[in-house]
Amino acid sequence: MKNILLTIEYDGTSFAGWQKQPEKRTVQGELERVLSIVCNCSIQVNGTSRTDAGVHALGQRASFKGDFGIPTDRLMLAANNILAGGMNSIGKIGDLRITSAKDVPENFHARFDAKGKKYVYKILNCQETQIFSRNLVYQVRKNLDAEAMKQAAAYIVGTHDFKCFQAAGGEEKKTTVRTIYSLNINEGKTETGQKTLLLEVKGDGFLYNMVRIITGTLVDAGLGKINPETLPEIIESKERQRAGHTAPPQGLYLAKVYYNLEDLICL
Repeated sequence: MKNILLTIEYDGTSFAGWQKQPEKRTVQGELERVLSIVCNCSIQVNGTSRTDAGVHALGQRASFKGDFGIPTDRLMLAANNILAGGMNSIGKIGDLRITSAKDVPENFHARFDAKGKKYVYKILNCQETQIFSRNLVYQVRKNLDAEAMKQAAAYIVGTHDFKCFQAAGGEEKKTTVRTIYSLNINEGKTETGQKTLLLEVKGDGFLYNMVRIITGTLVDAGLGKINPETLPEIIESKERQRAGHTAPPQGLYLAKVYYNLEDLICL
């Protein structure tokens, strides 16, 4: 019996999220379909994060077990060939790809053994409508005050009850206390000179839509709708309505999953 850990990247635009759903194209569903073909047996994968529809991944992780003979490195190559279109895949690039596959101990589980994750949010701050990047960034047309956003972000770092950043409808959690190890906002420019902001957040776990609501809250601070100095009060209130809007999924990327605590807390 083999136990394989995958690292996966995908463009979430055409997926109805990670989790397998009847009659819908999902990342988990596609992986299980293709891996079952390659391994010649039924495969079920356990993903680390159940990303929403439209959310992307640079470093999603998933593990699966099976009794099959194909070598692990060949398994990745064969699966990626099918994901890209099979025999007709020359020159084609699919929207889902396995970037690594390795054997792990039999008791390893991609989700339960994870120590934390890093997400990034790509924000494009310009007035002109951007057609070709619309599924890859969160475009904010009004000018954002990056310093106000950084000031607000500083209050979020640490161990808190983050119930105010939890959307309704998610899986019920035993506790809404989480630790955010870092929350950085990096300013930049596109090749054509448009302003960009890259949010990077690392934590030991995230509530349903937590990163999207944090991003919306920081954007509202950047727009002057929320005073950055009120963030401690907002967090303490535990009231969702006091936090900012839920940012759209298009700019969100699951960047990395950590299995070593030292790597996670290293800033």
